[in-house]
Amino acid sequence: MASWNSVPLEIAYQVLGWTAFLSWSCSFYPQVILNFRRKSVVGLNFNFVLLNLTKHSSYLIYNATLYFSSDVQRQYYEKYGFEQMIPVAANDVAFSIHAVLLTAITLFQISIYERGSQKFSKISIGIVSIAWLSAAICLFVALPTHSWLWLISVFNTIQVIMTVIKYIPQVYMNCGRKSTDGFSIGNILLDLLGGLANYGQMVVQSIDQDSWVNFYGNIGKLLLSLVSVFFDVLFILQHYVLYPAKKLITSPKLVEGEREPLTKSSHSPHSENV
Repeated sequence: MASWNSVPLEIAYQVLGWTAFLSWSCSFYPQVILNFRRKSVVGLNFNFVLLNLTKHSSYLIYNATLYFSSDVQRQYYEKYGFEQMIPVAANDVAFSIHAVLLTAITLFQISIYERGSQKFSKISIGIVSIAWLSAAICLFVALPTHSWLWLISVFNTIQVIMTVIKYIPQVYMNCGRKSTDGFSIGNILLDLLGGLANYGQMVVQSIDQDSWVNFYGNIGKLLLSLVSVFFDVLFILQHYVLYPAKKLITSPKLVEGEREPLTKSSHSPHSENV
């Protein structure tokens, strides 16, 4: 098993890793808090949440198995070399556990809060069903030969696919509504920081080991960072440039009317984002 060659790089690796963990973990809370405040999930795309749960569940299986299983680690070393380091850190496992929990809480909010006319699409349900059915089939294929590394790579592939497609429903929903109201931008800003820190962590490990094996040895982690950053930038453009929140314009008549005891209108537009 490989060890660190540079103490400063090892410290930087840990700092970046736990920065990614904190950023990504905290990124779930603005949406949960926004839903709780509004007692509504209108503006949040349900398919995004459903696909996200499958993505994080798959990623948890990959991270936890590679981090804790000595058999899987042995197969990894046999494939990539015993001088290489395992590409999964403790912060990856901690993040995955937290992500599954918070995504499940968001799904629970969808079931109890005002949701308008939105429903889970048959396409998303079909995608999720195919993903888990494929994983089950691969499990039976891996059992006879104990190909555990190959099996968890299947789960890593599933999480990559889900990462690529999960943002698309929310992007289109924002475009259709010409608004990001109800979708937390705080979630996106923290997700962006986490993606950059996660990518930086991989770079630091590669520099220390003078090897880029951890990039293609854990292609899921690499694509997770790059795809997340791409869509985060897209959401930021939607929120701040394409569909900025409309500000209330106060006319002189309204200012003058404030001096009189008028009943507050219930038709005033109101926008809330966390």
